[in-house]
Amino acid sequence: MSSDKIDQISKEIESASASNKEELEAYRMRYISKKSVVGELFAAMKDIAAEEKKSYGQQVNEVKQLAAAKFKELIDQVNQQENQNRGLDIDLTLPPTQVPLGGIHPLTATRHRIIEIFERIGFNLSEGPEIEDDWHNFTALNFPENHPAREMQDTFFIEKNPDITLRTHTSSVQVRVMESEKPPIRTLSPGRVFRNEAISARAHCIFHQVEGLYVDENVSFADLKQTLYHFAKEMFGQNTKIRFRPSYFPFTEPSAEIDISCLICGGEGCNICKGTGWVEIGGSGMVDPNVLENCGIDSQKYTGFAFGMGIERIAMLKYQINDLRLFTENDIRFLKQFRPLL
Repeated sequence: MSSDKIDQISKEIESASASNKEELEAYRMRYISKKSVVGELFAAMKDIAAEEKKSYGQQVNEVKQLAAAKFKELIDQVNQQENQNRGLDIDLTLPPTQVPLGGIHPLTATRHRIIEIFERIGFNLSEGPEIEDDWHNFTALNFPENHPAREMQDTFFIEKNPDITLRTHTSSVQVRVMESEKPPIRTLSPGRVFRNEAISARAHCIFHQVEGLYVDENVSFADLKQTLYHFAKEMFGQNTKIRFRPSYFPFTEPSAEIDISCLICGGEGCNICKGTGWVEIGGSGMVDPNVLENCGIDSQKYTGFAFGMGIERIAMLKYQINDLRLFTENDIRFLKQFRPLL
């Protein structure tokens, strides 16, 4: 192939132009692709005399580099032109469009805040399955078979398999953690739970819990109290008071209900706290030695505490909501109030 042909192609490349992507693609096909005219120059190398191949090869490489440089230049030109044209489509004199912003659901915001408080004092996050077996949901937690304590929780059982249930609490996650990890254990287990209850302003068949567990040597009830004192003041304010009432749970001994001073009446007494000045937020206690042994932990060496709270109850108190059903009805009038939570 003659030098005149190479010179002609070089001139075509130098004078080439493109004002849109179609013309840019046409340039690429003619000068850059494998079947381009530059590709034909390389294919003709086999017909060049041996003494002329070096010189010919240098000329073709120069054409290839020229084509690539021009292609890059044309890409920049086309992009710049498109950006200019796009700018012409904007009328800066028009008023702005008011796009409504969404907000974080109050239950999600409450869950995040609870996790944040406990993570700061060393609790890790753990999660488990919502469909559980009898061992993790009941037996390992000191619920003997046919024991009346099982009746405390109205359970959804999977059809045709009485050993498989929808979990009634996230304590099942704590069992899984104790089975798979060695003390010291300090974990927080938030999640959705299910109980066969009638839906009302104060109860639902699907709700959310967060449970905490701390197992180590020499853990005492005083550690439990101080942990929950810290949580209550961080969650509800420094003026919040907390009290413990003796109670019973199969998996803790001793056990206590957790109450905080009513945020609505300030402890004076109202319909929310039923005139007592106190509102229950959850249960707690020292982990029963049987539970530790069921999970393979030496109860002679280790002790621990556990607590559990309903996230809906915490959100109702924090945001002064009087009907639990509002959390699941997706009423936009209700949810719009929580846009500042973004």
